[in-house]
This record gives sequence, C-alpha cells and structure tokens, in this order.
Amino acid sequence: MKNFISICKNIMLPALRVSIAVVFVWFGWLKVIGISPATPLVKALHDVTIVSSISFDTFMIFFGLFEVLIGILFLLKKTSKIAIGLLAIHMVTTILPLFLLPKVTWTGFLVPTLEGQYIIKNLVIIAAAITIAGHMHHKEK
Repeated sequence: MKNFISICKNIMLPALRVSIAVVFVWFGWLKVIGISPATPLVKALHDVTIVSSISFDTFMIFFGLFEVLIGILFLLKKTSKIAIGLLAIHMVTTILPLFLLPKVTWTGFLVPTLEGQYIIKNLVIIAAAITIAGHMHHKEK
C-alpha cells in the first residue's frame, strides 16, 4: 500500500495537469470547429450578456481558443500561474448560466439539468487547479 501511495504522490500533479489539458483542449477545439454540444448553452448565455455585441460565431471561436490556451498552459509548470488566472476568469463566466439561465440549468430546487451538471462538474476542475496552485506555493517557500 505504501508503494501505491508513493506512486500516487509522484504522479498526482502531472495527472491533474494532463487531465485539465485534455478537457480544455478537447472541449475548446469542439467549439472552434463548430461541433460542440455546449453550443446552445453558450449561445443562450451570449445572448443575455454584454458580449452579445460580438457575433456569436466569432465569440464561439475565440471562446474555444481561450479554452485550448488554458489547456496548453496547464501542461507547462512555468505557465501554471497564467493558466490558473485564465481558469479563474473562465470559471466565473461558465458559472453564469446557473444564475442567468435558470430555466436551462435547473429543473427544480437543487435539481440541475444536464447543462447544469455540466457546469457544476467544474468544481472538480477548480479543486484540481487549487491543488496545483497549492503545490506551486509550497515549492516557492
């Protein structure tokens, strides 16, 4: 059991980095090429926010590229601080539908739709980023 725990400790940060990168690059690229299943949710949010002054197609490409960039930056230790900062901005924007689009994200009190679940799962990504950030802080001391 000690060997297993030791192995886990050695691979936890690379596993978190790669996992975040895969999710952000994959989902972001789907947005860029126009086949993301999140398109209706992003379109609904786009239409009720200040970014509606930008064409949706343009916004979707830039939003997808922003996600791809976050994913790539998480792969490199040297760019982790930038990645975490961009992730914080991303998380703020992606949580907005829970409040601005309640008919899309909730079927009842504390009962999320599939779209709501898609958003709430970001708590795991936030926890992963916190773990990476905490490790960076520990190493800098």
